[in-house]
Amino acid sequence: PDFARLVQQWGGVRIVYRKDLTDSPAYRLNHEEVIKAFEEGISFIERLSPIEAIRGQFGGLDGVIFEQYAKENGRWKVSDKTESLPARSLLVAAGTSPNVIYEREYPGTFELDERGQFFQPHREISNGGGELRFEKGTTKEPGFFTSYHRNGRHITFYGDNHPKYAGNVVKAMASAKDGFPHVVSLFAHDLANLDPAQQPQRDHRWRSLVEELDDSLLPRVERVERLTPTIVDVIVRAPKAARQFRPGQFFRLQNFETLAPVVDGTRLNMEGIALTGAWVDQEKGVLSLIVLEMGVSSRLCAYLQPGEPVVVMGPTGTPTTIPTGETVLLAGGGLGNAVLFSIAQAMKSNGNRVIYFAGYRKGLDLFKQDDVERGTDVVVWATDIEPGIAPRRTQDRSFVGNIVEAMNAYGRGRLGIPAIKFAEVGRIVAIGSDRMMNAVREARHGVLADLIPQAHVAIGSINSTMQCMLKEICAQCLQMHVDPLTGEPTGPVFSCFNQDQPLDQVDFMNLNERLKTNSALEHVANRWLTHLLAKQPLPHV
Repeated sequence: PDFARLVQQWGGVRIVYRKDLTDSPAYRLNHEEVIKAFEEGISFIERLSPIEAIRGQFGGLDGVIFEQYAKENGRWKVSDKTESLPARSLLVAAGTSPNVIYEREYPGTFELDERGQFFQPHREISNGGGELRFEKGTTKEPGFFTSYHRNGRHITFYGDNHPKYAGNVVKAMASAKDGFPHVVSLFAHDLANLDPAQQPQRDHRWRSLVEELDDSLLPRVERVERLTPTIVDVIVRAPKAARQFRPGQFFRLQNFETLAPVVDGTRLNMEGIALTGAWVDQEKGVLSLIVLEMGVSSRLCAYLQPGEPVVVMGPTGTPTTIPTGETVLLAGGGLGNAVLFSIAQAMKSNGNRVIYFAGYRKGLDLFKQDDVERGTDVVVWATDIEPGIAPRRTQDRSFVGNIVEAMNAYGRGRLGIPAIKFAEVGRIVAIGSDRMMNAVREARHGVLADLIPQAHVAIGSINSTMQCMLKEICAQCLQMHVDPLTGEPTGPVFSCFNQDQPLDQVDFMNLNERLKTNSALEHVANRWLTHLLAKQPLPHV
C-alpha cells in the first residue's frame, strides 16, 4: 500500500521546527528517524515557531500562524515576518526540562547545578574498605548520585533529569544501563562479607519487607458507598497514601485494565481521574474519594468491587494553606463540598472561625451533613430549587437560590442577625464548578464589595483538565492567568502543582473553554457505556 500518497491526499503531515533540520536532536542523535519520516511522506519545514491557532467556523482548528526565525551571527532570532499554514490537527512537541520541583517544595534537600536547571551530579569514591565518599562529578564522569547523603541513604537520578542523558529517549534509557553498576558498587563491600549461614534470616527479612511494602503501597477498594443518586464514595485502603495526605491535596484513581470487566468486546477500563481526598483515617490506612458520575470513568467507579486492586497515585498537589486565628469563608458548589470536608476541619482545628456556604442544585444532593457541621461554626445551606435544606443547628441558615445570592442575603441580615459578620472575613476559599468560582470572584467586586473587607485573600481550587498529575510534566493542566488590573495574560501555571490559585488572576473564560475540549468524545463514550450496560448489567452500588 502507498501510505505516503494516501497521507498526502488527506492533507499531509508536516513537522515545523524553529531552527534548521540539522539543528534538531533527531538529526544529530538518531538520523534514521528523519530518513524514515521522509520515506513516509512527512515533510519538514524549517525556521517557524507557532504563535496563534486559527479558529474555524465550529470552534475547531483551521490553521496555525507562525513567526519566522532567522540566523544572525550564529544565533537564532525572531524576525518580523509571519506565515500561516492550514491544519486540522496540531500536535505540539514542547520538549523537556528537568523536574527539580522537589527542591522548590522543600528547599535545601538537593544541590542544583550552577545554572539551577539540573540536580548537581555526584560520583562515589570508594577507599576499598567499605567506606564511601561523594564528590561533585566532572564533565567526563558526572556521576549518578544527587547531593542527598544522610544516615547512609543516597538518592540517584537518571534519564531526562540527568544533564548527560537529557533530550533523547535513547540516551535516557542508556542512563539506566550506565548507572546501575554505580548503585551496585555501594554494596560491594557488604556483599563480599556476607555470612552464608545467615542467608535464611536475610530471606525472612526480605519477605517481611516485601509484605510490608505490598500492604502499604498496593491500594485496594475497601468499599463503595452511594451518597446521592449521582455521587459515590470510593473508600480505598492505601496506608502510605493516607498517612501522607494533607487537606487540599488530591489523588489519581484508575482501575487496572487487565482486571476490568469486558462487555461485548469492550474492556471497561478507566482513564486516570483526579479526585480530592474527602477524608482519611490514618490509623486504619483508608482514604475517601468522592466521585460525581458524569463521564465514563467516573461512572465506572460505582462498579469497583471490594478487594479489587486499583491505582491510587498521590497524594499530589500542594496542600491548602491553613492559617491560624482568622475568620475564613468557605464556598462549596456541588462536588466541591466534598473537597472542603478536610479543609474545613483543618481550618477549625487550627483556631479559625469558619463560615461555610454549601451550594447544591437540590436538597437531595446533600451528603455527609455531619462532616460539614463538624468543621464549621456557621453553615448556610443553599439550593437552586425548592425544597431547601433544613438546618439542624440554631446558628445555621437555609436559602433557596444560588450561592452568591445566599452570601448576599446572609451578609445583609435577611436571614437573621449573622453569627459571623462578613466584615470579619480575612480569607475566602471557593471550590466548585468554574462558573460558580467565577461568580464568587465577580461578586467580591460587585454585590458583596461593601460587605467584605478589601484586604482579604481569595483562593479558588482550579479544576483544569489533567492527565499525568505528576507536577509540571505533561502540561495538560496548564491554566492561563491574567493581570487583575489590566486583564492582560501573564502566563500559564500548572494546576496539578498548585491547584489553589488567586481568584482574581484566573482566566475563567480560558478555563471554561479548556474544560469543554473533549465534550463531544465524552458524550459519545457515555452513550456507548449506557448501551453496553443495557446489554449486560454488572453489579454496582
